[in-house]
Amino acid sequence: MNLVYINSANGLSKAALETVTYAKKLGADVAVVTNGNAAAELLATLGAYGASTVLQDAGVDGQDPSQLVKLVAAAAAKVGASTIIFSHDLIGKAVAPRLSVRLKAGLVAGAVALPEADGSTKVNVFSGKAFGFVKVNSAVRIISLLPNSIQPEQTGGNCSTEAFDSQAGSSAITIKATKKPEGAIPLPEAELVVSAGRGLKGPENWGMVEDLAAALGAATACSRPVADIGWRPHHEHVGQTGVAIRPNLYIAAGISGAIQHLAGVNGSKVIVVINTDAEAPFFKAADYGIVGDAFEVLPRFTAAVQRFRAAQH
Repeated sequence: MNLVYINSANGLSKAALETVTYAKKLGADVAVVTNGNAAAELLATLGAYGASTVLQDAGVDGQDPSQLVKLVAAAAAKVGASTIIFSHDLIGKAVAPRLSVRLKAGLVAGAVALPEADGSTKVNVFSGKAFGFVKVNSAVRIISLLPNSIQPEQTGGNCSTEAFDSQAGSSAITIKATKKPEGAIPLPEAELVVSAGRGLKGPENWGMVEDLAAALGAATACSRPVADIGWRPHHEHVGQTGVAIRPNLYIAAGISGAIQHLAGVNGSKVIVVINTDAEAPFFKAADYGIVGDAFEVLPRFTAAVQRFRAAQH
């Protein structure tokens, strides 16, 4: 049995659907354990992605990693899980290593593909600059899957859900306030991202970025200096010290491409760089480069996308 942990407090994220799909592709039945009060009808839709049952503990709020470890460990014991899967997000990074110690289970952190024939699993290493292969020899293994490594696939119908008392105890963490990022598309889940740096010269010029993002149906992002000087909100900062993203397309305008920024975006499937400096380091990591002024290129880019969209209707 494969067990997947998801946090359904804010609905079912794309990352949650990816982990269930991944578990199904591993073979064997898939059980899901979650916390909170999500509607049973919503959780039942996980069956379409491969889940056969969902265990829901409404008494766990999902804010305390130590409590979540007890939740997942209890669920693993109940279903006899041999593989436990997390999304490699903030929760996964906090819970999976603790659970690994508790269960004496080998951990594959940051998997980007299904296991190879020899049982080893491909992972990102050195901030995405290289790949490694990790093989687990313990009876139980834990895998955390990097978001956007595989696409969710619907292969079935609804599944059963049942209330589950993990006896995880009460949370030791009290949440005083919650500030959620604005925007329709959360950056970690975005498949298309348009980003810009100080080359745009000021926050008043960000309309060009937002126009292109709107035309593409993309999320917006920025470099760290832009967030630090207050041009854009900090939740849009991508890079080693910000949000790490792996979209299918990353467009960067007016960003030189410092190594710290590259560490957060070099998992992107396709990178397009727009910069007036032909020697900008970012061009070395780009799949496509445009040496030009963002103030000229972005509006033309947006117009081309709009024409393409119009032609499809």
